[in-house]
Amino acid sequence: MSINSEHTESAKRISADRKRTNLLRVPEQAAIAFLCRYMPPFISPDMLTAISLLASIIIFYGFWLAKGNPYFFAVSIFGFALQWFGDSLDGRIAYYRNIPRKWYGFALDMCMDWVSTVLMGLGFYFYLSDEYKIVAFVFIACYAWIMILTLMKYKITGSYSIDSGLLGPTELRIGICGVLLASMFYPGV
Repeated sequence: MSINSEHTESAKRISADRKRTNLLRVPEQAAIAFLCRYMPPFISPDMLTAISLLASIIIFYGFWLAKGNPYFFAVSIFGFALQWFGDSLDGRIAYYRNIPRKWYGFALDMCMDWVSTVLMGLGFYFYLSDEYKIVAFVFIACYAWIMILTLMKYKITGSYSIDSGLLGPTELRIGICGVLLASMFYPGV
């Protein structure tokens, strides 16, 4: 088997377990395939999950610090980029290396996604003024609802999708970062 066909087969395994419908799926899958191809062998899927969790803590602190100075939203924006890196690659690198741990990886990812969402929501909660704190609660509750619906759909249909039509986690991260960026220069957005 040639090196190119080996990489092509590995790249196909990256997204074999799910159907993507989000707007940025083509460039995102290309970026993930590129990163998987050049990821150092010592970086394991669990290390990438840990990076994602660390990034969520960074996002939390960025929100926390932005209460005093909106330019600290840059810390959260960096956290969202790092969180995409860890969260998008943890399972994909396992499939790329042909070491999928379907139920262990799936359960770990779901748990860490929930912890990450709570951390982000808490950061948002501490940033907001008292009259808007309910928005952070609604954010966490809606995310939990989406996770439950996704798991129910997976159990009923056997098809796992993390996208809602043309929007997926990547588009959500970009949208949030856009609002944070605007908030840096136009406080109160």
